[in-house]
Amino acid sequence: MPMNLVPYRITICGLAELCQHDSAGITHVLTILDPGWPDPQDFRAYGPHRRTVWRFHDVIAEQAGMVVPQASHVADILEFGSHAQKAPMDHLLVHCHMGISRSTAAAVILMAQFNPGREGEAFDHLWRIRPKSWPNSRMLELADGLLGRRGGLVQAMREHHARVARAYPGLADALRTSERANEVPHDLW
Repeated sequence: MPMNLVPYRITICGLAELCQHDSAGITHVLTILDPGWPDPQDFRAYGPHRRTVWRFHDVIAEQAGMVVPQASHVADILEFGSHAQKAPMDHLLVHCHMGISRSTAAAVILMAQFNPGREGEAFDHLWRIRPKSWPNSRMLELADGLLGRRGGLVQAMREHHARVARAYPGLADALRTSERANEVPHDLW
């Protein structure tokens, strides 16, 4: 369990890794896919589980033809987290396309939800279970506001982004050439 942040185990992955977790005792799955992306067939090989699906793009600002993460998406993640605190759940798999951005943001939101002041611990746990991660800043900014964290979640995210940029400079380089360039700490340019 993530340092007593949530009462269940969390695994994060991308689409290509789903087949590696079919015998891992997954009881619940959070799927975040691009709108229109076909539903993964990998779950047919999984044991009984409950699955929730959201569809929005991995962007941080409005773009033509893209579904940007909205407060309603983050509110849905928080509602899932509220139910997860009450209902039995042993092992949660959170995935998106690459297992780097939307899924890691959702996992951190769940870990931080009932733990004000422990945002840094949520990111430390993320580092342990998915070091090559770059949580979507829009999702975390929305969660920070909805949870009333007054920037605590955003600050912990920035520290995590800096840590990941140092450990995975290729990822930071790729982000610098995308619409997500402002997420890369300026002292690492």
